[in-house]
Amino acid sequence: MKAFFHPAQRLHEPRQFMRSGVISDPKDVADRVAPLLAALGRHGVSVTEPADYGVKLALSVHSPAYVEFLRSAFERWSALPNAGPEVLPNVFPYWNGDPGRAGRPPCPSPSIIAQAGWYMGDLAVPIGPHTWRSALASTHTAVAAADAALDGERYAYALCRPSGHHSRGDRASGFCYLNNSAIAAERLRGRYGKVAVLDVDAHHGDGTQEIFYRRDDVLTVSVHVDPQGYYPFFTGYEHETGHGAGEGFNRNLPLAVGSGDAAFLAAVDAGIKAVTTFGAQALVLALGYDGHKDDPITALTLTTGVYRAIGERIAPLGLPTVVVQEGGYQVSVIGDCLDAFLAGLSA
Repeated sequence: MKAFFHPAQRLHEPRQFMRSGVISDPKDVADRVAPLLAALGRHGVSVTEPADYGVKLALSVHSPAYVEFLRSAFERWSALPNAGPEVLPNVFPYWNGDPGRAGRPPCPSPSIIAQAGWYMGDLAVPIGPHTWRSALASTHTAVAAADAALDGERYAYALCRPSGHHSRGDRASGFCYLNNSAIAAERLRGRYGKVAVLDVDAHHGDGTQEIFYRRDDVLTVSVHVDPQGYYPFFTGYEHETGHGAGEGFNRNLPLAVGSGDAAFLAAVDAGIKAVTTFGAQALVLALGYDGHKDDPITALTLTTGVYRAIGERIAPLGLPTVVVQEGGYQVSVIGDCLDAFLAGLSA
């Protein structure tokens, strides 16, 4: 296995996010990185700094107007009179979410306040002075891992931070700015005709779903907490199966709040069956640990052992696999979760 991480990914330092009406301390802290690096070290996996791929690969799944917003938002925001320390939206436009539309047009207003509402989906994605640099470096990590898989590595791990699976083609949300898993999948599509994304984070991978929802060459499967009572609330339901050419190529496997290892692994098994039925030639595993029972924002009761079981299920697929780090916010357990996953992968 090869692993990738860029030091600039530590620079993003969110100061706040809104949770249940309360401005709360951030959960995606830079300290998350150390235990994951330590787990890789315990398995003898060396970590390489990715090359600078620029913005071209981000633009393979994100709109130019959105990418430019992320790049320039903090500087423009800081020029406002009485600007706060981070970009946070205070207006949100209505959008009907019609899956038949390929995407939204650029924001009709040049105002940074208007664009913050247009391109930021919630109050969990504050943009600070280093957010753009960290998010872009995170995409480079994902691309480097995809390239390693294309070069013949059976497994490649991208230690992505910030995460990406809630980022849509033109919107940040849920701690996510650029969609690392989608970018990796698109990179793999350069060679493989069929690529699958299996998302086992506790939250629905709504951004990844939206990016590929109208396509039949990338299967998206997400195992997550039932969105009726859990973020992102508005997507992740079983009836969402794709649109147009993409009909039948999106699969959601929601779980009841409080579900444990057995229910989670049964859903993972169903997801893997969908991947094999699809005939995937390469796999992106969007791996999150926020289903762990000790996670501060979890709604599941998973034990560390479930991540070993996931690794044991991925190995027999025999596919070139890019593992993209998604959520997991209890710093004291996420290293053990990755440790368990790697052990299962090599069992």
